[in-house]
Amino acid sequence: MANIKSAMKRTQIIRIRTKRNAAYKSMMKTAIRRFETALKDGDMAKAREELIRTIRTIDKIETKGVIHKNTASRKKSRLTKALNKAS
Repeated sequence: MANIKSAMKRTQIIRIRTKRNAAYKSMMKTAIRRFETALKDGDMAKAREELIRTIRTIDKIETKGVIHKNTASRKKSRLTKALNKAS
């Protein structure tokens, strides 16, 4: 445990950011799951809408620095590829 006041504050901030980042990652996973469900059901119109929403969510999370830009790019690419393959 830290003894210095600034170090204690930093650990508190780290805890807060870790929780926030976990929430963002969960949001991203949910968006991806919704897209994959729509794709599996065969509803292409809904799958396209969900893809747009998912890409928007991934971009938002990337700009906040929660995930690396290459990770975001890879996820978007794979989702788009899956939609193109299905249609």
